[in-house]
Amino acid sequence: MNQELPPLPSWPERWQATLGWQPDAGQQLQFEQIYAEVLTANQHLNLTRITAPEDFWEKHLWDSLRGIAPLQELGAQRVIDIGTGAGFPGLPVAVAHPDWLVTLLDATQKKIAFLETLLQQVGLANCHTLVGRAEAIGKQKQGAYDLALVRAVGPADRCARYALPLLRPGGLAILYRGQWTAEEADVLQIALQEFDGVLEQIDAFTTPLTQGVRHCIHIKRSS
Repeated sequence: MNQELPPLPSWPERWQATLGWQPDAGQQLQFEQIYAEVLTANQHLNLTRITAPEDFWEKHLWDSLRGIAPLQELGAQRVIDIGTGAGFPGLPVAVAHPDWLVTLLDATQKKIAFLETLLQQVGLANCHTLVGRAEAIGKQKQGAYDLALVRAVGPADRCARYALPLLRPGGLAILYRGQWTAEEADVLQIALQEFDGVLEQIDAFTTPLTQGVRHCIHIKRSS
């Protein structure tokens, strides 16, 4: 780990107060390793503009896990993170849920190669990578997953079209969004009708440090 990096906050009380969960010592170490490796690789891969430790904690780690907070009590899940980029939300989800099997999907080979190395360094045996475009993978792996996570990929209707084919009947997709408008909701409904999806929940919240407005849109594949 790069010793010159400022320390990543641990903030167990803040984790507990906002999510009803906090990392144990091993999970905190994994978060610190992820932070260090992402920032090191960021110098040549342009993975993220979020590099300050407090921002990284809130906008990458906390935000990733807040999206799945309503699902904390679920047992083992087959999860795919579509368009994972630097590994978010999939990496924090894999750390927090060692009983979940998490697939990190991205179309950029360089990012996937970085993530494969990171997984070995961090020791995340329940997480693996997949390179390809979501549309093609959706045809190859129809119905393969219980849960799909889509963050910072594009409009909500496009995210739904990527996610729903990958889900088993009854499977859930979570679309991570900032603001949420009536216009976006109307366009999303068109995609849901095309792919046997239903709107399950709109989870609205604010981030704990900067009070940013966030929404997680839960959609379910009905058949």
